[in-house]
Amino acid sequence: MQDVKLDLSAAKVIAVRPNKKIYRLGNYCVKVFNNDFSKADVLNEALNQARVEETDLDIPKIIEVTKIDGKWAIITEFIEGPTLAELMEKEPEKEDEYMTRFINIQRRILNTKAPMLNKLVDKMQNKISATTLNATARYELHMRLSAIPRQEKICHGDFNPSNVICGTNGTDYVIDWAHVTRGAAEADVARTYLVFWLAGQLERAKKYLDMYCSMTDTAKQQVQKWLPIVAASQSVKGCPEERELLMHWINVVDYE
Repeated sequence: MQDVKLDLSAAKVIAVRPNKKIYRLGNYCVKVFNNDFSKADVLNEALNQARVEETDLDIPKIIEVTKIDGKWAIITEFIEGPTLAELMEKEPEKEDEYMTRFINIQRRILNTKAPMLNKLVDKMQNKISATTLNATARYELHMRLSAIPRQEKICHGDFNPSNVICGTNGTDYVIDWAHVTRGAAEADVARTYLVFWLAGQLERAKKYLDMYCSMTDTAKQQVQKWLPIVAASQSVKGCPEERELLMHWINVVDYE
């Protein structure tokens, strides 16, 4: 594949991550991956997003997967508007209103199916095996995961207010589908709870879980049983400080 000659010098950097940089170039969003990001991972991310595009969910459309200056890139539509995180920061008095909006968006995602997505359970089993936990703890987590009933919901994998763009056209768009799978709704809720918790937003994490469970008539225990599993999965690629915090949740103690 030949490199596309896009002039990113005229583009605006809108986000920088450890392994990627994201630009706005006119009506396009250009996500450029570092050289150490594998082709397989880039193509898998694009494929996952394309599969979600086939549903009725509101997400940016993929325009092209290409290489720019020797680096893999995914080009999508650019969605104009603030993120829900920005609105929460700007108008803290509307916290409950925005949290309700946030949860309703997540409920819509979780009520949608995309049968071609990879299975959450398979991903979690692989992640548990890749942790630095001892064999006894890994075994206990594998057994817990195997015992949980299977579901086929779309699980975003990193659903948080910064990944919701409140479009100027009145539509809320969800971005960053790199970690999407199909599986249990409660697993995705546990992941969102941990995102808030790891960011030091403990009160917001509690409010989110309380409101989600109330709005969906879900027992908190259904979410809480996923927390050690999701925390173990997240610890594989987390920074040292994050891994230390996640160990708080990987409390596999009910074995002899």
